[in-house]
Amino acid sequence: MKLNMLGVSVGNSRTRIGAFTNGELQECATFRNERKEILAEAVVHAFAPLRDLDDVAVLMASVNDPAAKAIEQQITTSLGQQVQRVERDITIPIGRQTDPDAIIGEDRLLNAAAAFDVLKQACVVVDAGTAITVDLVDGAGTFHGGAIAAGAQLQLDALHSRTDMLPKIELIRPDEPIGHNTADAMKSGVYHGLRGMVRELVERYAETLGTFPMVVATGGDGNLLFRDFELVDRVIPNLTMMGLYTTLRVEAEQQSKADN
Repeated sequence: MKLNMLGVSVGNSRTRIGAFTNGELQECATFRNERKEILAEAVVHAFAPLRDLDDVAVLMASVNDPAAKAIEQQITTSLGQQVQRVERDITIPIGRQTDPDAIIGEDRLLNAAAAFDVLKQACVVVDAGTAITVDLVDGAGTFHGGAIAAGAQLQLDALHSRTDMLPKIELIRPDEPIGHNTADAMKSGVYHGLRGMVRELVERYAETLGTFPMVVATGGDGNLLFRDFELVDRVIPNLTMMGLYTTLRVEAEQQSKADN
């Protein structure tokens, strides 16, 4: 089943927008949430390949409700399209073994759904953004939860803001593990510390599963942190967007079966 969809994933600091035509992702772009005028233009631009198509769905996920409400209003006003919100209007198709009252970030569930939809086997999904999450999906496609830690830039910003002498810096890949000055030492600590954390968690998850899962990385820092990491099998920048499309497709398939 090939569907047409505008996908919007609202994060803590950035929003990602993508257009699917006949099931294929045509383009995808990311914008900072505070740049409201750019976001408005981006929504209209992303919708352009869908404008003349029939049966277009607009599907949104969010871990930042105030920003999501503003963007949803913008889409309704600018495009005249009804927005469906995952977990409000449409359920993310992933089994869950978490605490009954747990509130799980929609991005984590979408990543899990997309990864299992492609891999059809146990996997760990690492999403490296403002926060970094390391989540386990078992071989039956059940999301078990995982770990949440401060992301790379958040760690660097905290080191700067909570100390007197550590500078404000942006994360880039360190040239070597030993930092020969303060800034390089901070980069090395965060970069290698996050990779080490992921390795430790994946090994612990593997002990729980009794088998070593595939590891998929995504998120704004996914490529920088993990593109050459032997532990990570794939880096998929648009995994959350793929999860939105998977959610729409599974819902449409179930509705088609019910109608027949």
